[in-house]
Amino acid sequence: MEFITYEQDGFVGVITINRPKALNALNSQVLDELNATLDAVDLDATRALILTGAGEKSFVAGADIGEMSTLTKAEGEAFGKKGNDVFRKLETFPIPVIAAVNGFALGGGCEISMSCDIRICSENAIFGQPEVGLGITPGFGGTQRLARLVGPGMAKQMIYTARNIKADEAYRIGLVNAVYPLEELIPAAKKLAAGIAAQAPIAVRNCKKAINDGLQVDMDQAIVIEEKLFGDCFETEDQRAGMGNFLEKDKEKKLKVVPFQNK
Repeated sequence: MEFITYEQDGFVGVITINRPKALNALNSQVLDELNATLDAVDLDATRALILTGAGEKSFVAGADIGEMSTLTKAEGEAFGKKGNDVFRKLETFPIPVIAAVNGFALGGGCEISMSCDIRICSENAIFGQPEVGLGITPGFGGTQRLARLVGPGMAKQMIYTARNIKADEAYRIGLVNAVYPLEELIPAAKKLAAGIAAQAPIAVRNCKKAINDGLQVDMDQAIVIEEKLFGDCFETEDQRAGMGNFLEKDKEKKLKVVPFQNK
């Protein structure tokens, strides 16, 4: 991999988009490498992912304008599909993904962060969908995910005006869950990921699927989705361990309960 690095830290995987000279902009090669990296994640050994960008200036500054500038209509649509396919894979990835946004998250950078389950950012983070200033629309899901996350009114304002927002505003409108000094961002992301990884993995995966799938249907259908995924947790080793530990009154015995095994 030339532009994507992967590090395994216990049960947590860290994916870094490593193209700092281009502010980690997304071209076709970066998208292909990210897709391959996701395919290679060992889901038996990994319970949460962190996605971040190399350097201190930029998470992902957007899609590569140099690559896009000469595309035909058909090529533009194909490039949008390539990005959307990778981002959708990230969004529906079986385990939770945390975006640790360190700097610019513009265009495709904002869009890839919105494909993650949770977003936290550094104090120098800048978010925006500036595409209309380039004569195009957001092409990697921005018109859809931003409206779902911050509401149609705020999304339309950001997209129609191409106005960027700072970290404090992103937090105020609910685009990110927390803001940290730059040097504390990755430690905070790892702490959050470790907290997720400490829970029953099958239950966490089923929660992600229940939330994501349920949001696509009406409440009556969503409840049925939850019922099935709730039922699927029973008879697993993790369910037995979790409930056995809760019911064990003897504190000494509690400490001896086998940790969650992902089965």
